[in-house]
Amino acid sequence: MSLSDALARDANTKRDRVLVTPEGLALPLRVGSKGARAGALLLDLTIWFVGLILFFLAMGAIGWGLLDLESSPENNPVLEAVIVFVVLVLFLARYGYFMIFELGPRGATPGKRVLGLRVAARDGGRLTAEMVIARNLMRDVEVFIPMFFLLGGSQEAGVAGIAAFFWLAVFVLFPFFNKDALRAGDLVAGTWVVEAKQAKLKEAMSLAPDRSREYRFGDEELSVYGEHELQVLENVLRQSNPDALRDVAEAITRKIGWQLGSGDEREFLEAFYAALRGHLESGMRFGKRKKNKFS
Repeated sequence: MSLSDALARDANTKRDRVLVTPEGLALPLRVGSKGARAGALLLDLTIWFVGLILFFLAMGAIGWGLLDLESSPENNPVLEAVIVFVVLVLFLARYGYFMIFELGPRGATPGKRVLGLRVAARDGGRLTAEMVIARNLMRDVEVFIPMFFLLGGSQEAGVAGIAAFFWLAVFVLFPFFNKDALRAGDLVAGTWVVEAKQAKLKEAMSLAPDRSREYRFGDEELSVYGEHELQVLENVLRQSNPDALRDVAEAITRKIGWQLGSGDEREFLEAFYAALRGHLESGMRFGKRKKNKFS
């Protein structure tokens, strides 16, 4: 093994963590690297900026000729409405881009998905809207407000400019002074960014072999869990950690009142995964969606 490979493996090991879920399950994961997070943010900002430019170019091509730009907004209700619309679009684009994607089932913006990252709750529970809103609103305090003062919000920099510089430096360097590379927004919201390499859909659908003859589950047994638990189970099966497989199998069998022999954990979980997935998909076809075990 070369020196560079050894250093890379050592760096990865330092980012390995064990997440304990509210059910008491220990799941291994890896915290996203600072470089990957920075790259994801740059990708997202590029997508956001290009999307806005294309949107306004399209709007201009459609309605530019309808506006009388020589008149003031007070005398031109159409121009006034357009200005309000532009401000509204900028506001929604600024906050909506990150929040909508991070509130989705993948918990990741397009930039994070490309770099194999996702946002997760540090307590092992479900990522909530309050968490996503808090971590994104904190970005204003961390970056955009001090950047405004630093780059021209005030004509005379003076003490305000110096303070803004140090404020920005503190928050930019914040991830370098904690082992989990947390932003201040992550610390406030109770979140972190972890690696989540996505498999192709074909692999996900064929993850669990057909073991219907070995294990049969009734609707009552399958109704105790929802989509969140299915996703956790899929991650456990992908990682194939023996301790995690045993803990999850014991938790599920205890919940549904089964007894399982030693060494049968993976086969049982594969069968339960396939049955639970089919049960949830069947419910969705009839308009019934169970997001988690509390639903």
